[in-house]
Amino acid sequence: MGRLFVITLEGNIYSCKYCKTHFGLADHIMSKSFQCRHGKAYLFDKVVNVTLGEKEERVMLTGMHTVVDIFCVGCGSIVGWKYEAAQEKDQKYKEGRFILERFKILGPDGSNYSILQEAQLVGSDTDEP
Repeated sequence: MGRLFVITLEGNIYSCKYCKTHFGLADHIMSKSFQCRHGKAYLFDKVVNVTLGEKEERVMLTGMHTVVDIFCVGCGSIVGWKYEAAQEKDQKYKEGRFILERFKILGPDGSNYSILQEAQLVGSDTDEP
């Protein structure tokens, strides 16, 4: 096995919730309004310290996309995916960009998002007094 080189970022950092390897800066977030199977996801312009999986075609809410899963170089956890190609013209802006699943990363303040927190927040907003 080769030597592992990890890039250390400075600033408001998003990192792996399992091993705390740095992935990206808050400044590189393009959108916080994406969804994945387990809740919220963030679209990043660039990320570091990930390896890429195999290309595959996936049908998503916004149409067919060619994607590769991305894995943490520190612990090997799958943390999201990279958009390689989009079929729909209005989805082309995603190409070359990365999705990090919010429940698999730590926020800049070290907070750990959970699916339960989202369910509680949504529930409290919709309950009538």
